[in-house]
Amino acid sequence: MGRVVTLVLVDPAGTVLGALPPYEVEVPWWQEVADVVAGAREHHGADVTVLRLLFADQPAPPGGKVTYLAEVTGDPGPVRPAAAALVPHPRRAPYAEVGGPAASLAWAADELATRGRTLTAAAQQRTWNLSAIWRLETDTTPVWLKQVPSFFAHEAAVLRWLGEHAPGTAPVPIAADGGRVLLDDLPGTDRYGAPVDERLTLLSRLHPVQLTASGRIAELLALGVPDLRLPRLAERIRAVVARSGDPGTAGSGERLAALLTGLDERLAAIAACGLPDTLVHGDFHPGNARGTAERHSIIDWGDSVIGHPAIDLLRMCERVADPEPLRQAWGRRWRAAVPGCDPERAVALIEPVLALRNAAVYAGFLDAIEPSEWPYHADDVPFWLAQAAA
Repeated sequence: MGRVVTLVLVDPAGTVLGALPPYEVEVPWWQEVADVVAGAREHHGADVTVLRLLFADQPAPPGGKVTYLAEVTGDPGPVRPAAAALVPHPRRAPYAEVGGPAASLAWAADELATRGRTLTAAAQQRTWNLSAIWRLETDTTPVWLKQVPSFFAHEAAVLRWLGEHAPGTAPVPIAADGGRVLLDDLPGTDRYGAPVDERLTLLSRLHPVQLTASGRIAELLALGVPDLRLPRLAERIRAVVARSGDPGTAGSGERLAALLTGLDERLAAIAACGLPDTLVHGDFHPGNARGTAERHSIIDWGDSVIGHPAIDLLRMCERVADPEPLRQAWGRRWRAAVPGCDPERAVALIEPVLALRNAAVYAGFLDAIEPSEWPYHADDVPFWLAQAAA
């Protein structure tokens, strides 16, 4: 299952030129645009940069017929009549604007030049409301340009903090500017599908980071890391349930209501288990580690918050047939580090709340992005509410 792609073309001056005839790409995920760019060149001889989603023929990814706005350099050849209202939107990411990617690539070239490196080629990999990613070739080794929206802009500060307080845990930026960050290429692969032994290693790598961070909460908040400690989490959960209503399955509304009724008592019991608030990665699955089975770098810290460390454990336990070894090892480390704490009880108490937390996170994304990008996440809120009710 791939995509059928239509590109509405705009020139660097912001004039809509028309649309290229549709073509197919193999990768179904809407945010992946490397093959979209390659397909425009292969099928139409056009050099494009994808800016943003305009519309799709289905409510959510993957696959289907998808239309993007793309900036083109040079003559794109024959195009079909097409219109696009290039109206500014306050929640649009800078890299989704005409000229935005070019400005970021120029910034990257300047930053590399000040370090004696020359940018020789750039290949767009991904763009959507959560990030834009480019692979940059230089006269030495490859680098990556990542740009994120304002609600993830603390990522670069977190990476620098990790470089100072937990060296070797995560990549250290070459340069950063607002939501832009330049990173050296990391050897290895993204560790999707890692077995339990490798996940144990990843949890062991994160534990000392979280111990250190637990004593530096004020410092991390000052860097812009969002506060999602238990009281704030309760506010976010109640807001998303009130706004979204009943997920729609039989009895789910009553079950959500029951969960909310006991939420404050449950969160108080979690706090009483004695584990400290800390830096939470927020999306700690193996695909957000890069390297080999023995050596990793933890990447993609844009979802990081101040919160409860069990959130990262439970994310790492997903899609594992027997997560008990992960839970036991995690519990042993915290009991040794914080005498008298009860990590196993904390996990048992927080697990039913995790789906509600996920619904609140995705609702936050929807609040922060322009409506044309909502299809990326619109199904996530009702999905996680239904999971919580179940």
